[in-house]
Amino acid sequence: MPVTRRAFSCRSLALAAFLPLGLAACAQSEASVSPFSEPERADTSALGKDPRLLVMTTRRSTGNAAPYFNTDRGPLTFAEARLSPPGRGISGRVSSAVSGDWEVLGISRETTGDAAARAFSDAVNGRDVLLYIHGFNETFETAARSAGQLSHSLEFQGRTALFTWPSGGKLFDYAYDRESALWSRDGFVQTLQALVANPTVGRIHIVAHSMGTFLTLEGLRELRDSQDVYARIGSVVLASPDVDIDAFEQTVKRLGPLAQRMTVIIDPGDRALAVSARIAGGVARAGAADRSRLEALGVRVADTSGRGWSMLRHDLFLSNSEVTQVVRRAMDRGI
Repeated sequence: MPVTRRAFSCRSLALAAFLPLGLAACAQSEASVSPFSEPERADTSALGKDPRLLVMTTRRSTGNAAPYFNTDRGPLTFAEARLSPPGRGISGRVSSAVSGDWEVLGISRETTGDAAARAFSDAVNGRDVLLYIHGFNETFETAARSAGQLSHSLEFQGRTALFTWPSGGKLFDYAYDRESALWSRDGFVQTLQALVANPTVGRIHIVAHSMGTFLTLEGLRELRDSQDVYARIGSVVLASPDVDIDAFEQTVKRLGPLAQRMTVIIDPGDRALAVSARIAGGVARAGAADRSRLEALGVRVADTSGRGWSMLRHDLFLSNSEVTQVVRRAMDRGI
């Protein structure tokens, strides 16, 4: 990370041997792509036809040059990221497989401060919105690629947006990432409030991954008395939530009827969450918790055990088509 911070505690460092197998993959795709397979059409989604990703971020901007937004904390900023959809044909597919499919070409329309949330809301332009919140160990560019891939896989026809918070993008920055996610709560709340303040905006579908679910739940809890916000949310999908199961229960119970529009994707075999649990003193994470305990909260639960192949089983909602359809069905119910 560009800024100097204290290292992990001794207990966390003792887990170094386990971390490469566990937490490293939040920013990596687990799926392998055959260069000889038939590529999917990028233009089946609205983002494929018009590859401009809406971005709300609490990262500090580096201007229109990579990495565009860095790991430092900055003011709430709205921008449009110009993306390049996956290549077509065998040569394009080989290139996509190496580069991670979607690529960020540049940033435009950057607005910072009090006007950022309003500019974002105006850019949605009277359509439904898919708001993706990434997890631990993500750079801006890896998060943008994941947002593009998710929208493409869902064939989403509204506007796709990314809320990206200042993850350190490094393996041993777990503590910094968690604090940065919590620090970004106000920006996330402002983002949702701005969407609701625009009467032309349709349904708001939220998909959060890993540590991003912690930020999402904290923001939704803060808005629990804003029934106008809850009424506009179509669905909330929490994929592999890296949240203390006790804290998860406490928070969801305060969300009232919104819990009925929540889908939690879990996998007891998630190796990344197993490492998170060890760092957290042995407390299970919600993404690997007992299904019945979660269902008692009124949320829908999708257990991905035995579905697909993945070393870590932590981002199947992106890499496995069956699990991606869990997200699709959740959104369909929330329309």
